[in-house]
Amino acid sequence: MHGPFNRMGRRKPMNEINVVPFIDVMLVLLVIFMITAPMLTQGVEVDLPQTASQPIEDDEDRDPIIVSVDREGEYFVSLGGDETQVSLDELSERVIILLERHPTTRVLVRGDRNVSYGQVVTLMSTLQTAGVSNVGLISEPPPGES
Repeated sequence: MHGPFNRMGRRKPMNEINVVPFIDVMLVLLVIFMITAPMLTQGVEVDLPQTASQPIEDDEDRDPIIVSVDREGEYFVSLGGDETQVSLDELSERVIILLERHPTTRVLVRGDRNVSYGQVVTLMSTLQTAGVSNVGLISEPPPGES
């Protein structure tokens, strides 16, 4: 008799593994990660002004220090994805400490378009007092430009 049964009617052991359940589990995990990955991006919601400008050439491997001001006028310091809310006095101290460790680290400012000009100027003055001589401003390109 041919097939998976022998003479006694018992099944012979199969020599192959059924991978269909593994594929099902992997597809479910893929869908879960595709849904949750965009939710993991964190940061301060800042509505950047849009302007046409040339991108800054990045010649360093080190992440820049990014100082953000959100629409409520609160300050945040970010280095390598770690974002911390700080007061203006703490901001100065924190930037001084970061620059003592790596003096060539670039400092960039992200200011919400709805924040008053005075707050951005105060922020830049505080950075200058902390010893930052060159500050870059982050903006977004206008719609239609890349």
